[in-house]
Amino acid sequence: MKKILAVLAAVMLMTVSLAATASADQLDTIKERGTLIIATEGNWSPWTYHDNNGVLTGFDIEVGKLIAEGLGVQPDYQEVPWESILAGVDQDRFDLACNGVGYTEERAGKFSFSEPYVYTEAVLVVRKDNKDINAMEDLKGKTTSNSPNSTYAMMAEELGATVQYVDTLGETMMMLEQGRVDATINAKGSVDDYLREHPGANIKIVQTVAGEPVCIPVRKGEDTETLIAAVNEILAKAREDGTLKDLSEKYFGQDLTK
Repeated sequence: MKKILAVLAAVMLMTVSLAATASADQLDTIKERGTLIIATEGNWSPWTYHDNNGVLTGFDIEVGKLIAEGLGVQPDYQEVPWESILAGVDQDRFDLACNGVGYTEERAGKFSFSEPYVYTEAVLVVRKDNKDINAMEDLKGKTTSNSPNSTYAMMAEELGATVQYVDTLGETMMMLEQGRVDATINAKGSVDDYLREHPGANIKIVQTVAGEPVCIPVRKGEDTETLIAAVNEILAKAREDGTLKDLSEKYFGQDLTK
């Protein structure tokens, strides 16, 4: 009888322990760990990229650092392909993502999003000699290139285009210049940055449209509510004191916070 009671007590203790672990507040976990694990691509300038010395930098790298400092911890950037970023956040491999993630209703079903910290524009890009595509509506039946599951890939597919999936903006532009795809939709800031770096590129912007608000995604759950609230507080302060505006002008050449 004593053995049975001992076993039952051990099982109850284990159950309580597992329940406590499962319901552990994510913000407390981050502070105890001392690091904020941030998912980012590292190859999408000017959002997240490596400078000439190989140092990871960019607008969202500084935003991630800003959030980590506000939480009193160190940023731990994990560079992964775009298609692994949101999946990794959902699987609790990363605390959050800093990678120009656009808010969509579909994504909001699975993730909790911060308030927007910048607002982007999307551009339609074609080869300079292309005369058939002048607006988004012309993409029906055409081929485009983008990262899998990106908002730009989804936009192109909704417009009737067939999307060739690649990992980086550089690959997208190479396919476009080589005539392997007809067009691409991408963030205006990234395309502007690419054209500054490649002034002789055989591409042109034919249309600019409003993009989505860019937010910080975290895994949806009761245990992440205090984390997203803290992130919102940090971003609000950075917006009020002009820090976000300064970072936007530094990396994009304009204020995208409005």
